[in-house]
Amino acid sequence: MKVVGFAGYSGSGKTTLIERLIPVLKSRGLRVSVVKHAHHNFDIDRPGKDTYRHREAGAFEVVVASDRRLALMREFEQPARLSVHHLIAELYDGVDWVLVEGFKTSNLLKVEVWRDQPGAPLRYPDDDFIVAIATDQPAVPVETLRPVLDLDDPEALAAWLVDNGERFEYRPEIYT
Repeated sequence: MKVVGFAGYSGSGKTTLIERLIPVLKSRGLRVSVVKHAHHNFDIDRPGKDTYRHREAGAFEVVVASDRRLALMREFEQPARLSVHHLIAELYDGVDWVLVEGFKTSNLLKVEVWRDQPGAPLRYPDDDFIVAIATDQPAVPVETLRPVLDLDDPEALAAWLVDNGERFEYRPEIYT
């Protein structure tokens, strides 16, 4: 499996880019998964639903499945610091690409999603794991040898990822 992160400040367009990139990669016959960093109080369940009631009753894990999807919810009794590598390990083995949103300080190879907005400094000058920049600007303010890709052209980004796929091959032994 190949893994690439997308790092950027809130409002930079990470989610939209990934949302547009997924169908482009799928159209190439590739299976895509996403790992997303969320804030500590997020919830995917709704009050009154069976899974919510089980979780609220104290279940450590609740797995719900149908013939179309599977969801696993795990409650931590104490705050847990899971790395992106813990989450990647939970994924299905038959995935071609994993797109990681957030985890901007991780040691994964990443594409920086950058827009010229107040309070959003560049990350790539100080982060050796950033291998490309996706932006809506005609140029980036700090010169770089990294590829600068059009944020609004997911087809070009997908082509660049696939062409450089060997570089993104995930080897968990590197991170342990």
